[in-house]
Amino acid sequence: MKQVSILWTDDEIDLLKPHILFLEEKGYSVKTASNGDDAIELVKIHSFDLVFLDENMPGKSGLETLSIIKSLQPLLPVIMITKSEEEDIMDAAIGSKIADFLIKPVNPNQILLSIKKNIDTRKLVTRETTSAYQSEFAQLGQQINSCRNFDDWVAVYMKLIYWELELEKSDDDSMADILKMQKSEANNEFGKYIRNNYFDWFEGDSSKRPLLSPGILNHAVFPQYQKNGKAVFILIDNLRFDQWRIIQPLINDFYAVEKEEAYCSILPTATQYSRNSIFAGMMPVDIASRYPDLWRNDDDEGNKNQYEEELLQSQMTRLGIKGKHYFGKIITAKAGLKQVENIENILQNDLIVFVYNFVDMLSHANTDMEMIKELASTEAAFRSLTLSWFQHSQLYDLLKALSNKKIPVIISTDHGTIRVSKPIKVVGDKATSKNLRYKLGKNLSYNPREVFEIKNPSKVHLPKSSVSSKYIFSYGDSFMAYPNNYNYYVNYFTNTYQHGGISLEEMVIPLITLRSKVV
Repeated sequence: MKQVSILWTDDEIDLLKPHILFLEEKGYSVKTASNGDDAIELVKIHSFDLVFLDENMPGKSGLETLSIIKSLQPLLPVIMITKSEEEDIMDAAIGSKIADFLIKPVNPNQILLSIKKNIDTRKLVTRETTSAYQSEFAQLGQQINSCRNFDDWVAVYMKLIYWELELEKSDDDSMADILKMQKSEANNEFGKYIRNNYFDWFEGDSSKRPLLSPGILNHAVFPQYQKNGKAVFILIDNLRFDQWRIIQPLINDFYAVEKEEAYCSILPTATQYSRNSIFAGMMPVDIASRYPDLWRNDDDEGNKNQYEEELLQSQMTRLGIKGKHYFGKIITAKAGLKQVENIENILQNDLIVFVYNFVDMLSHANTDMEMIKELASTEAAFRSLTLSWFQHSQLYDLLKALSNKKIPVIISTDHGTIRVSKPIKVVGDKATSKNLRYKLGKNLSYNPREVFEIKNPSKVHLPKSSVSSKYIFSYGDSFMAYPNNYNYYVNYFTNTYQHGGISLEEMVIPLITLRSKVV
């Protein structure tokens, strides 16, 4: 392991000899300087991991020296040491991005703690996180095997996400690989749970059914609207729970999470079905029957979601919910900027709905664009791209603007997405739907052990394009490939993000109610 190299600069450096010997006994390499000029020269010719810098020195002050060191090595951690507790000195040092601030006299343990905090943090995090996950591994495995209802699966998925994000901070790839296998095991068991229970949700006791896509507006949005006289619903297409977790800290600056829930996306976990169901407050077969002009089958031409606003209005009318509504669909940065600039006029409405398509576009771009494939080559990278988008998005600006209005905001999505890696062979005719995670058709050939079959779509409130049409769904991280072009499908679609099938990532969906922190 590389020895940590430290530069200690102080005009009374000889008096610090005991501290330096203490650090050397701990295995650190320490070079010294008695003034700012010497420190700067040493930084130019040596590769230090950390600098201790006295603030009050003759010649160049500590702050002046700090400024030059940062210009030479912007990422080099500098710990300022000073006799003064004056606020303006602290502010200036912190503004110059120091790593820590110590007040003289310092003792060896203070110095050691500061080094560990700034140099050894990742190593310590790796050790502690790995140990903690190892301790919980068996317990989590038991929890996966004992899940009996949707709430149990939500609890398991939240733990898997927690450990995924924690292990991402460490350097131990072996633990990340073990977690990946445990997550795969969870998805296998979740697939069995859906297979054994999905039909019962529509044919049996509705009280045992989890909250599904058609019910979320009436469950979370309309009550806030009726209670406050206004509400904003933001649907971020294709937003997974782990992605919500990484953007949440930014939102926490100006919103408190009043309620965090999870609901279950209907099958297929695809925009045409799940999102239309959300806005209609109905299952797809009921939309197709009641509003045939507003429904598009898989084999129909054109946009399958072009009537969402009309479906929203129909649900409000059916439930007797009065008031003006606004519906905005944002698929470009220009459209997002227009919403922010026009927010005062938009807020003249009572119920405001925004649909943001970026995350869905990102997942599709991962399939279609080689550059995005490389940028999102891992789950961590995919989350990072989502965070980067959000930080610089008009949605972030919109949320900040809305926080000043003290209007309740509900954030959710229509379905998630999963990174696929296991091809399964399916044969269908030209009329078969194109999605890789589910197929709708009347002449399908497949291994029934590899998919979830719905031979009678009406039993789960799904429409069919012909009398003999049926649906099949992929489990876990599998995807459907045609045998006549099998190698092409496998090479092109392996490790891309897809949706439409059965997995925790696609079906366990965030439903978040926010309350403004602005006083």
